[in-house]
Amino acid sequence: MSVSAATPSPIGDDDLVGRRVLLVDDDPTVAEVASSYLRATGFVVEEAADGFAALHAADRFAPDLIVLDRMLPGIDGLEVFRRLRERVATPVILLTALGSEDDRIAGLEAGADDYLAKPFSPRELVLRVRSVLRRSIDEFTPESVLEVGGFRLDPSARIATRDGVELQLTVREFDLFEFLLKHPNQVFSRDDLLRTVWGWTYGDLSTVTVHVRRLREKIERDPRSPALLTTVWGVGYRFTIGGAQDAVV
Repeated sequence: MSVSAATPSPIGDDDLVGRRVLLVDDDPTVAEVASSYLRATGFVVEEAADGFAALHAADRFAPDLIVLDRMLPGIDGLEVFRRLRERVATPVILLTALGSEDDRIAGLEAGADDYLAKPFSPRELVLRVRSVLRRSIDEFTPESVLEVGGFRLDPSARIATRDGVELQLTVREFDLFEFLLKHPNQVFSRDDLLRTVWGWTYGDLSTVTVHVRRLREKIERDPRSPALLTTVWGVGYRFTIGGAQDAVV
């Protein structure tokens, strides 16, 4: 058994009540406990127990977020994720085996928005779901558009472009890019970024490393020799656009 079966208590967050979560896991105990906690929080939950059922449910249920187990019968969880990404941009939290760093890295490199290692606390799952949804669904006052060195980022529309061409960013990549654009020429450690962008007080620092690498692939002219998002060895990362005129629209 991978999660505690204790009775869930409601966790208030009224602006997320009614959001739709697709939970994909072939372990009936995990699915039952996790779905109970999510429903107690106010989410509408649909369950699927294998890869084929997950793809079908994603089309029929139209979830706002998907919690997807890495190991599934029928179709592997990563393959399910890739097929989903070809059709929709729904945020995905991957469930991975405890201690399997390769699984976590593979999921993040594929573009997953978050991951949670088994065994996990169902309350932590709820918090992760809420965190990702808050970043993917604009519920607040529209923020100002940022324009920096050929980049244009609209936080309300969740659209980022370079020289008029849209950048295909995941939820977390967008959040990371937005944070860096708002804090140019400053150095941030991986701990800093994990805390401020992800909202985690602890976690696997490779999460940040993978997202920085993926973001470089989308914003750098030559990701192998980054000129914008650079590494400050022994400290962290810095976003710099030399001579760029920063503007807020």
